[in-house]
Parts: sequence; structure tokens; C-alpha cells
Amino acid sequence: MTSSPTASDTAHGVQLSFDELDTPLRDTTFVVVDLETTGGRSGDDAITEIGAVKVRSGEVLGEFATLVDPGRSIPPEIVRLTGITTAMVYQAPRIEEVLPAFLEFAAGSVLVAHNAGFDTGFLRAAAAQCNVPWPRFPVVCTVKLARRVLGRDEAPSVKLSALAELFRVSTRPTHRALDDARATVDVLHALIERVGNQGVHSLTELRDYIPAITAEQRAKRTLAAHLPHRPGVYLFRGPSDEALYIGTAVDLRRRVRSYFTGSETRPRLREMVALTTRIDHVECAHGLEAGVRELRLIAAHTPPYNRRSKYPTRGWWITLTDEPFPRLAISRTPSPDALGPFSVRNGAADVAATLAEFSGLRTCTRRIGRSARHGDRCRPDAVGACSAASFGPQSPEEYSAQVLRARALLRGDDASSIAQAHERIDELAGKELFENAARLRDRTADAIRALRRTQRLAALAAIDELIAARPRAEGGWDFAVVRSGRLASAGVAERGVRPMPVVEAIAAGAETVLPGPGPLRGAAAEELGLVARWLDSDGVRIVRTSHGWSEPVEGAGRWSEWAELAREASGAVPEPTGHRIG
Repeated sequence: MTSSPTASDTAHGVQLSFDELDTPLRDTTFVVVDLETTGGRSGDDAITEIGAVKVRSGEVLGEFATLVDPGRSIPPEIVRLTGITTAMVYQAPRIEEVLPAFLEFAAGSVLVAHNAGFDTGFLRAAAAQCNVPWPRFPVVCTVKLARRVLGRDEAPSVKLSALAELFRVSTRPTHRALDDARATVDVLHALIERVGNQGVHSLTELRDYIPAITAEQRAKRTLAAHLPHRPGVYLFRGPSDEALYIGTAVDLRRRVRSYFTGSETRPRLREMVALTTRIDHVECAHGLEAGVRELRLIAAHTPPYNRRSKYPTRGWWITLTDEPFPRLAISRTPSPDALGPFSVRNGAADVAATLAEFSGLRTCTRRIGRSARHGDRCRPDAVGACSAASFGPQSPEEYSAQVLRARALLRGDDASSIAQAHERIDELAGKELFENAARLRDRTADAIRALRRTQRLAALAAIDELIAARPRAEGGWDFAVVRSGRLASAGVAERGVRPMPVVEAIAAGAETVLPGPGPLRGAAAEELGLVARWLDSDGVRIVRTSHGWSEPVEGAGRWSEWAELAREASGAVPEPTGHRIG
């Protein structure tokens, strides 16, 4: 292995930031890499040689070259092509030794390769094999760049040997890694010189230039020229000034400009960009405010090119009916002890059936008067029997014990029903009724997740006012004022600014919130979930609160870890509600 970087390049590099992506090409550090392998399939074949050259401003900063023992014999056809034999790599280091050294050499740079998908595919596969995290390098492919820059008449072929001949490079490609990397350096410099005449001067502009996009699409980047490098929400407007699409960004200008480049490949959004005539924005204090405003604007405008969050109040709720023998019903309107919201009615019905079974509530739907008794017509041995049938005939007073148990389960005051279900699962498994045990396990896990989600969000919605602070990476604090589960105000104290005056100012100007019905007090579940996740993030501190914030001690939270393990065991992926709300 050989490596000769300059002293300044021996320090560990870091992943390029967005600002560094706008660095002029002459100041960008490139690591041009080439591999030799035992074959063409990254999942099956292995690396036999790595060669890399680090360059900046046309100057070579260092080189990296080593043979690699692939742990297998090299096929004859590969030997004929590269000249690398099994004997040559017999005492070479294994990829487990080589890869960390290469990643250190390349850290903080832009990777360049001729047919980059091949080389990065093998390097990624090696990283996975070695359990080494693969850095998110910006990548430039000189094959794609050449096809974009050179006409067919000038370059019928974009093979490295053909381009080396065209540009009269100083090192001839030989199918050896370091020689080919050196040749690719010269090809890269020649191509960069060509695109510089077309106004491409930064890495961002180079990566945007490579994909074939229309001149009209590229010209529309001027629509983002007025946007700030700040967090916020952007609105794409159509010919009639209608909102086409709404999104959120940490850096408004950079995010919106990406829609007018080849990096945006989604057909629906490319169609949306073609219709766009104007872009509005709302600048926000930080990411939480941007996320909340995005949800509210999507709900208000229902833009056609957004696929989520358009109808935040259209969820389904499990509620207790108001009758002498209450049961669980599915409703669009939440009651005080409701559970939800669920995006799919069937999902709500399945959880309701499980909770009825847990608590002994009836599942028959006939009307029963106060003077009547339940159980006269419900047989416990019938197929799909009513969940309360096993209690026999009951008066409203006798039945009320099951109702109280259901209310306690929904509110998080009593989790004994879940404990009994858990015991029943163990009992079925002990009798080797594994399919029955698995079905009950999955139904119980779904019910626990639904209960825990509502109880967690309801605990936050119950607080009249909560003010929290999260440290900023660059110093200072992000603040949020949350009232009855809604973000009422947001602000920032920059590094060196006294935080408490900022807190008092944003609290004084915070939105007045009138709580609504239901366990979430009228707050949208998605917004509540967004706020809850922000409050749960690292470093958040509660500045003050009208009263304590905690989930119920006897709630479903104590079973949430078991529910997640059960979901992993079943292989289930989607949430029972279809929403990610906390």
C-alpha cells in the first residue's frame, strides 16, 4: 500500500456541508478512484486493487495504491485483462485492513470515478462486509460527464482509453488501478475546462449539469433567487396563483433550487415544476415551526401535488356509546375517552374488537333499554360471540363494571386487561397452540400501540402551556411555546443572547388557543406528534409548564417495548392508524 498525502490532508476529513458544495471547482478536493476486481458483480466478486489520486486546483495532493487479497483465485480472463495474478495478491492485505485506510484518505472529498456506479458499488459492498459505515460522499462520474459534454462526432466512445486518446493524457490507462486513476484525473480536468465555458463553476452546478434537464427547467431556478438561506416553508404557485405543492426546508433557497435540477426525478414533481409560475415562502425560527406551518398550510390549501396531511381532521375514532349498555363504536367525532385517530376505518374496528374482548364490553349492536338485560340473546358458544356473553345476563348496573374497566384502559388508569392478555398468550403457547398465540399477540400489540400513542399525545395536549428550549448546534437556543398541544409561538436566542428575555417575548406574543373536544383537546394528531418528537429529542429542556407532563403510570407505555418486539416477531411494518403521529 502506498499513500503520500500532504500534511494538511492527513487529518480526518468531514462530510461536505451544503456550503462546501457551493465551493468553486478550483477549490474543491477530488479523490479520483479506480478499482480492479475479480469480476463485474459487486455482491459476488471482490476487489483486487485500489488506486486513488487526491487533487485540488490541478495539483496532486496524494496518492493511494494497494493490492487487495480477495480471498479467492482470480479468473484467467481477469488475469489476461489486468495482469494481476492470484500469486500477486496472496500476501496482500485483506479489504478489512484496506478499506478504513482508504476512507480516511478520501474523507471530506468528492469521489470521482470512470463509471462511478461500478466502483462505488464495490466499495459500498466492501463497507457492508466489514460493518463499516459508508460516508455519503458526493460522487461525480466522468462517463456521465463526458456523455453530457462531448458530442458523438467528437467522442463516439467514452471509454477511458478513448478519452485518454482524445485528451492526450499524461498517463496511459493500463487496467491497473493507479494508472487508470491518474488517467481519469486528466480526463476530469479536461471535462471541467469544457464546462467552465458554459457557466459551470461550482460542485453544485457541476452535479446539476450532468443530468439531461430541459433549458426551461434550469431557467426556472431564478424563481428561487429571492429565497433566504433560512428554515421555513415554501409554496409552489400555479398559473392561477393556486398552491401546487407545499414543503419544508432547513435552507429554503437550496432546497427549492434542487427542484430545478436533474436530482429531482419524480415525474409528478417534475410536472409540478413545469406548471410553477411563482414561489412563496414563510421564514421560520427553526425546523419545528417550519414542520408545523407546513402541516397547517397543506390542510388549508390541499395542494394537488402533496400526497399527505391534506385532511388532518378526517380520522376515525373509537368511542364509547352513550346508552344503558355502552359499547365501542367507530366515529368521526372524538368523545372524552376516545382512542385514535385512525386513518383506516377497518384498523379502528380491529382494535375496537380487541379492546372489547379485553374489557368485556358487548360487541352486539342491538338497542337494549335500561329496564332490559344484556345476555338474553347472546350465546357465549356462538361463532363470533359477543364479548360480554360470557358474563351471562346482566342489568345495566352489573354491566357497568366492564364499562369502568374499559374507561380505565382507555385513560391509562388500569393496564390489568393487557396483563391478562399477555398471560393468555403464554398459556396458548404453553399448549403449543402457536398460531392462536401469534394472532392474539399481534392483536394485543396493535391495541397497545394505539393506546400508547393516544395516551402519550393526550398527556401533552392536557398541558395548558409548556415552554421548552433545545440547544442549537452553532450555539444558542431554539424555543417553542406549546399550548394545549399546539405550537403557539417559536423563537431563537442566538449565541451570546440572554435567553429569558426571548422566552418572555415569544410567550407574550404566542397564539391564544381554545381547547376543543376529545382526548387531544382539538389538536391535530400529526402536529401533536411533531411537537412530541421535538420535545423528546436530545438536549431539550422544559423552561416552564402550567403543570407536570407525564404519561399515565398504569398506561400502555409500560407495555410499548413488548409491543415493538411483538411487531418485529410478526414482521409487521405499518402502524395500525396509517399515520406517524408520535
